[in-house]
Amino acid sequence: MDAIERMLTGYRAFRANMPVDHHERLSRLVKAGQSPQAAVIACSDSRVDPALVFSAEPGDIFMIRNVANLVPPMEEEGTFHGTSAALEFAVLGLNVPNIIVLGHAHCGGIHAMIRGAEVTKDGYKFVPAWVSMLSSAHRRVLATMPDASEEETQRACERNAVLVSLENLTTFPWIRERMSNRSLKLHGWFFDIETAQLEIYDAKTGGFEPVD
Repeated sequence: MDAIERMLTGYRAFRANMPVDHHERLSRLVKAGQSPQAAVIACSDSRVDPALVFSAEPGDIFMIRNVANLVPPMEEEGTFHGTSAALEFAVLGLNVPNIIVLGHAHCGGIHAMIRGAEVTKDGYKFVPAWVSMLSSAHRRVLATMPDASEEETQRACERNAVLVSLENLTTFPWIRERMSNRSLKLHGWFFDIETAQLEIYDAKTGGFEPVD
């Protein structure tokens, strides 16, 4: 059975085994509309599915996924702003009270950023430009952790990517406005896909603390 057939088989099982209350929940979401309590900015990595990690139900999470869970700074030039448009809809359209930036270990996008110019040899054009917004964080890691191993550098850059996105979120005026009136909170989380350990950024300590 190939990958597409496995997906279709999974869909058929989903339809056949859907509990009555699940079907009713979907019907209510259609009639009443969605009101998710969190927007999650996650990586496109196939190994990290926030809905599975957090045992979420339909309607719980407004999902925004891209390479390396990045939020670009606010800018109005250009035409296509996928992540910014999704954030705008989540905040202005759905009034989400929480935005979570979910980074993860063993991120291919972060690894591409660390490799730098070598990535272009593989034929990549869009990925290097996208992850270049982390270059300053990468330089900071190299400066503060000169003796770190490659793995330690990667983990540090992955966590720093969360902080960069949190900082860039505050460049959007409608996010700052809602933060100031306490109707919106920002959260930085990090998930280790190998150990399934979740960590939460603590602004007071400046570190990521594991969740029991």
